[in-house]
Amino acid sequence: MKNIIHERPGVYSSYDASATVRGGRAVRTIGVAAKSVSGTANEAVRLTSYEMGVSAFGEDAAGVPGMSTILKLLFLGGASAVAAVRVDGEDYAEAFAALQAVEDVQILVCDSGELTVQQALRSSLESASAARRERIAVVGMNGASTVELTERAKALNSERMVLVGPDGLDSAGNALSGVFAAAAVAAAVAITRDPAIPLNGTQLPGLGGVSTAYSDNEIDMLVRGGVTPLEAVGGIVSPVRGITTRTTTGGADDTTWRELTTILIVDDVIPTIRQSLRSRFSQTKNTAQTRGAIRSQTIVELENKLRAEIIDSYSDVTVSVYEDDPTVCLVEFSFAVAHGLNQIYLTAHITI
Repeated sequence: MKNIIHERPGVYSSYDASATVRGGRAVRTIGVAAKSVSGTANEAVRLTSYEMGVSAFGEDAAGVPGMSTILKLLFLGGASAVAAVRVDGEDYAEAFAALQAVEDVQILVCDSGELTVQQALRSSLESASAARRERIAVVGMNGASTVELTERAKALNSERMVLVGPDGLDSAGNALSGVFAAAAVAAAVAITRDPAIPLNGTQLPGLGGVSTAYSDNEIDMLVRGGVTPLEAVGGIVSPVRGITTRTTTGGADDTTWRELTTILIVDDVIPTIRQSLRSRFSQTKNTAQTRGAIRSQTIVELENKLRAEIIDSYSDVTVSVYEDDPTVCLVEFSFAVAHGLNQIYLTAHITI
């Protein structure tokens, strides 16, 4: 507080201005693995503003984007919490391992467009998700054609991997690799409170344009090939459609996991029920009465998701004793995810 310089009673004020880039709207924590000019390698640092990131990792050198460029795009896009790890040389695996240990990370990005790095990222997030730390990754490439993007999506082929194209442009119109456009998309996913709302048309702050204006045919090719295409309309950059790289199962075409909202809904419903049951039934007996209470609580949570229009329906909620271990309770149910509205077709019947 400023020193008091007047004796007259009254209400006085002052103000200052700052260029700090803060987010605050996001409901999901983002994990970042990237090269930086300073900082301790392979150590996760919690950040809530761009200035904190610059203090911890330094500012990228001119013409060499990295950690601070990603952080600026994340916080401009509304990120509220970021766990950032400095990559030591080319050792991304260690950085991913550090992020895997951070419990609340739900979205991952990195500054590499290399296939081997992105495959290592996929392995890390799938291991974390299997250990009840569900998460997705948003990645990009550098200067890739539509064919190269679809080939990369095919090589990744995971419902937990989102590949973005084309490359972006910064606010000054300079070329910016697709890995940084991916950071902008990650922020857009992080601020979406309803997992069933599609990403289509979400504004991506920090991007001044895209390097390539896709035709409708190219967009069709990318969406069907597992790529999330970006477009610029009226100076605003946004995803055309949120797509995962999962396009096949066992070598056969499969669109089950194509929509990004599907995995986001699964990662919303399952953990919610898991946490609800864990908080209420941590020290109980595996009796018929307890199993009935577990079934009721599961239905309560599913009803909440149904009212919120996150799921369309649910059924077959059963709770039973595992026959091989009487201390284990099996909870089984099925549900249908709610689908986003991508298109509206109009058919006009005209009488003359």
